[in-house]
Amino acid sequence: MKLRNVILGAFVVALSITSANAQLNILNASSPSGIGVKTDAQIAYDNDEPLPYGFIDERDILWSKATWEIIDLDERVNFPLYYPIDTNNIGSDRRSLYDVLVTNMKNGVIKEVYSDSYFTEKRTLQDLDASLVYRDTTDYGIDQFNAEGIVDAEYIREFTLEAADVEEWRIRGLWYLDKRLGELRYRILGLCPVAPEARSKAFANDGGSDSRVELFWVYFPAAREVLHEAKAFNRKNTSRPITYDHLLNSRRFNSLIYREENVQGDRSVNEYINENAFMQLLESDRIKEQIRNIEIDLWNY
Repeated sequence: MKLRNVILGAFVVALSITSANAQLNILNASSPSGIGVKTDAQIAYDNDEPLPYGFIDERDILWSKATWEIIDLDERVNFPLYYPIDTNNIGSDRRSLYDVLVTNMKNGVIKEVYSDSYFTEKRTLQDLDASLVYRDTTDYGIDQFNAEGIVDAEYIREFTLEAADVEEWRIRGLWYLDKRLGELRYRILGLCPVAPEARSKAFANDGGSDSRVELFWVYFPAAREVLHEAKAFNRKNTSRPITYDHLLNSRRFNSLIYREENVQGDRSVNEYINENAFMQLLESDRIKEQIRNIEIDLWNY
């Protein structure tokens, strides 16, 4: 009993020490501007990069199936993908997944952005601006345009979609059976934020709009460097934040399959099970269980 108490006390002390290092260099900084800044020694020692994917030969894939999943941001386990939504009073090292992607797309770091999950049509910054921002001219601006032919900027309202407006994420991935390793594996291919249309913010007083749209699809392998540098909140140990790349690749979220690769043109579950949310949920679980059983059946003789 005493030994257990000693071990427990040592663990608590160690945990409190690591919690004190919740922000990089917080104990060694001589001013607040030094918090979060790596020293020269740390930079020289640090060789941090995303774990590279291994090469998979087509002959090693014994079986595969593509799936589309919904990550509902109302679920507590998915909160690290949603927060923080207010960045005014928080450090620059913490940003939501949406802010990380949009910022790097605007900066030109992430270039593999598409309009659909099959990555057939690329989207430009102009296309993204039309999706993320809604501009509306006031009545005074209309009167000015009718009288003078121009509209001053003060008479144009802009409504921009922000991280708080994102309600869910959709991912496309591939489950495959690696016959060399003899195990079922998964790899994410695409990532998409889903939110109400930007114009719904302009008419919020009128009830807005309940329609949600896919804003853009990011080809995940091309964004891994950015997602590895961005850190998500680790509620179990704040001194060891987890990268978005690690969080997504290790599937540390809860999701629901809404579409699978099938002969009917990859139709969604709600296309053949209408107006019955419970049966749609059971169908999603059936697809998930079917994929899991592939690996189990592999070792049955």
